[in-house]
Amino acid sequence: MDLFCLGVLIGTHGLRGDLKVKSLSDGSKSLLAAKRVYLRAPGKEADEYQPARVVAHKGGYLLRLSGFEQIDAAQVLVGCEVLMPLAELPNLDESEHYWFELEGLQVIDQTRGSLGKLEDMFTTPAHDIYVVVGPFGEVLIPAVDAFIGRIDFDAGTMEVDLPDGLIPGTDEI
Repeated sequence: MDLFCLGVLIGTHGLRGDLKVKSLSDGSKSLLAAKRVYLRAPGKEADEYQPARVVAHKGGYLLRLSGFEQIDAAQVLVGCEVLMPLAELPNLDESEHYWFELEGLQVIDQTRGSLGKLEDMFTTPAHDIYVVVGPFGEVLIPAVDAFIGRIDFDAGTMEVDLPDGLIPGTDEI
């Protein structure tokens, strides 16, 4: 079964076994819909758990698992990754994609050609930023419709149309 990492358990909250989940994808609501989750401790296999409660909390989530409704029982799970089956991820709108689908795509600018490989993403208050590493060094691309064109998963490419100044060393063409 293919699993998708939603986040990491970073601590406990309260006395009823709530675990703080630091989400790896800001804005994702996948955990709220999860009927089951898998937890994986470093160096171990993932084990299945049933969520008893999931609520959004301070940019992350609080997760309470069935059978772990006390802080002492839940504390041993801190540090685990939180995963769910890919097949159970909620469907997204046609223009939206999960990060695992985008990671590793070759990014091609309409004017400058290949910019390199999409290696990372981070979130700002305005929008996500894609980090592409290649012949121009590290290129930071705002993940907005104005810059992102066609994504071809079969070919493994993302087409972009970037203005002057976003690509290091190309202020003038």
